[in-house]
Amino acid sequence: MSVSSTVRPVSQLDELLFSRGLITEAQLEEARLQAAQRGRSVGRTLIELGYVSESSLVAILAEQLGVEFIDLGDVQFDPSAVALVPEATARKHNVIPIRFDEKRRLVVAMSDPANVVAVDDIRAMTGYDIRIVVSTKADVAAAVNRHYRLDRTADALVEEAAAEQEAEERSLESAIQAAGAEDAPIIKLVNLLITQAVNDRASDIHIEPGERDLKVRFRIDGVLHEVMNPPKSVQAGITSRLKIMADINIAERRVPQDGRIGLTVQGKQIDIRVATLPTVYGEKIVMRLLDKSSVLLKLQDLGFQPENYQAFENGFRKPYGAILVTGPTGSGKSTTLYATLNILNKPEVNIITVEDPVEYRLPGVNQIQTNPKAGLTFASALRSILRADPDICLIGEIRDRETAQIAIEAALTGHLVLSTLHTNDAPSALTRLVEMGIEPFLVASSLDCILAQRLARKLCPKCKVAYTPTKHELEQAGFEVGADESLPTLYKAGGCSACGNTGYKGRMALHEVMTVTEDIERLVTERASSEEIGKVAREQGMITLRQDGMTKVRQGQTSIEEILRVVV
Repeated sequence: MSVSSTVRPVSQLDELLFSRGLITEAQLEEARLQAAQRGRSVGRTLIELGYVSESSLVAILAEQLGVEFIDLGDVQFDPSAVALVPEATARKHNVIPIRFDEKRRLVVAMSDPANVVAVDDIRAMTGYDIRIVVSTKADVAAAVNRHYRLDRTADALVEEAAAEQEAEERSLESAIQAAGAEDAPIIKLVNLLITQAVNDRASDIHIEPGERDLKVRFRIDGVLHEVMNPPKSVQAGITSRLKIMADINIAERRVPQDGRIGLTVQGKQIDIRVATLPTVYGEKIVMRLLDKSSVLLKLQDLGFQPENYQAFENGFRKPYGAILVTGPTGSGKSTTLYATLNILNKPEVNIITVEDPVEYRLPGVNQIQTNPKAGLTFASALRSILRADPDICLIGEIRDRETAQIAIEAALTGHLVLSTLHTNDAPSALTRLVEMGIEPFLVASSLDCILAQRLARKLCPKCKVAYTPTKHELEQAGFEVGADESLPTLYKAGGCSACGNTGYKGRMALHEVMTVTEDIERLVTERASSEEIGKVAREQGMITLRQDGMTKVRQGQTSIEEILRVVV
């Protein structure tokens, strides 16, 4: 935020901070001392020290300057007002028009109300008198990302790209030329799609050809949302452009292909995995966006309950044995394993991974990408790395008996082995390995801990709605309430501009951690069913995925409806 440019009358700021009871005299003195040492403003230093929130300080500064402070998450924007200021100007000055007031003045939110240059620019380009309101820098930037969407710009680019199309079917040569010209509308459209996906926190972009048009959808918080429908005429250009960026054979349209794109989008390092799939109406393209900053996540930040974290840590802190993370595709298994490796990654240990594909590059870790065409499979790579003196092995996925057998043997011969498996819950992982053909006594003696995981959407903190459920609703959902406990206050999704009117913003993990105890080892050796193993694990204190989800419902992090959506 622009605190540094607005903190001038320190004595008035002191009086306001004291009168509101936001800081103590000792805190203000410390902030002044630190500000002098760092060459920063007192206001910014108070925020960095955690003594006052940015929104609280900006509200006081706004009052000091005689302007209104607003929370942009609660504001209804007028699209005609937003359209008056170009995106480049909005980003340059960190401003966004909101609406027109009763005097037909343009209401503009700014993080720095002292920026007279920005006000003059907007007044000159719009022809309107300006009324300034103040918000935090982060809120203004988020509003700019949200409201300068691809809708209007993309429409113009699509029309421009379609106008270049002389015939309904474009030749391969002309598609390549259009995809390679740096000022081509197709390039601008593709860049816009990727930028908007990053701004919207999308994990995947789906470009799906239909009979007469294209469909572009973003997967946000695990749910697909349609964002635009460009005409069929731009299909060849978009496909060719993405293939060129991903270094994929542009002439091959009959078989699936995959590639990778590395980009910097608004200062963020983004890796994009691109997969093409031939359909009856052309090639469907799916792009998975991998934010490199997510690989730096700490395991404690992934939403573990304390008892689940302790059980999982007891497993991966052992010098040898196998740790499995299970769950469907897109349930955050790789993120959990990478966060675990970040803890284990020390100079004195040799870590080698075999992955398909290598999603994130980890410093200090030897990562191997499988290549089945060259004969480098999970099993053959695992055999080789066991000759390379590893302490810790990560296997991207156990897919077949051969890989499972080598992984189990590695765990029994002094290596810590981390891997993933596709099962619905933790107990099923043991029976799945036995069904693959691994001897039950080997499974029982090698596995130390199994973590089952799902991702659930978090309620938007700005618009979640408190309510008291009925006893019948709780019973139907399997929500446990003590006999002498009153009905709890829970939350459900609302909908606001901050979350795109979905009621949810961001995701968190649900966990089920099963420690392989002697009792469970005995059941595995006896070829017991996953139901029998699960019953014993629950008796020994295992928290199921449903129970973990309901705990997070009780904490107000998510809703009952969301837990029932993601957990059987």
